[in-house]
Amino acid sequence: MKIHILQHVSFESPGVIMDWVQKKGFSPSFTRFFMDEPLPKVSDFDLLVILGGPMGISEEEKYPWLKEEKQFIKDCLRQEKKIIGICLGAQLLANAIGARVYKNPEKEIGWFPIEKVPGVNHPVLMMFPGISLQAFHWHADTFSLPQNAIPLFSSAATKIQAFIANDKWLGLQFHWEVKPENIQQLFIHAKNDLTPGKFVQQPEEMLKNPDYFYKSNISLFHLLDYFIP
Repeated sequence: MKIHILQHVSFESPGVIMDWVQKKGFSPSFTRFFMDEPLPKVSDFDLLVILGGPMGISEEEKYPWLKEEKQFIKDCLRQEKKIIGICLGAQLLANAIGARVYKNPEKEIGWFPIEKVPGVNHPVLMMFPGISLQAFHWHADTFSLPQNAIPLFSSAATKIQAFIANDKWLGLQFHWEVKPENIQQLFIHAKNDLTPGKFVQQPEEMLKNPDYFYKSNISLFHLLDYFIP
């Protein structure tokens, strides 16, 4: 299994996704846009993982590679590659499928619960007992539900927290991949995002519960195992 990872900035890494990749013995490759690395051929990999980043999907003038990345994602969709998008990656994936990306009514930064969407019985949701799970968030934008996609999770601040489409394309607005060091990097590089808000926690609150990291990482491993059996 070959996995290609699109990384937008140095301080938003794959986190525990790399632990899963290594445990499975898969072959990872990267396009690090901040290092001007090229995109591969779509035929060169089996799964595409699109990570987060502080930029908006429309900031092509500031980040010229966004235009190429958007076309690349559409090419992957046409060839029905499996794709997982996280945060900015979920927004790019949703937009490529035809959804609108826009400012969320509230910033959502910190640990806040996500809940299963009522009435949805997709197998992804069956893996998780109960209705509510903790998740880490760091975003100001959101997206509408792509056409023919199934909503999976929502939160008090964000209506669409996750979706799956065609059973091949998975968008996660939240971050189950984070380790404490990933969040510490955000404190350094994205501290200006920490403006007062109903759904904005302070750094000490985000790091105080190790159990949140453990359970989120385990949840992601279950999800990845479902996606790539």
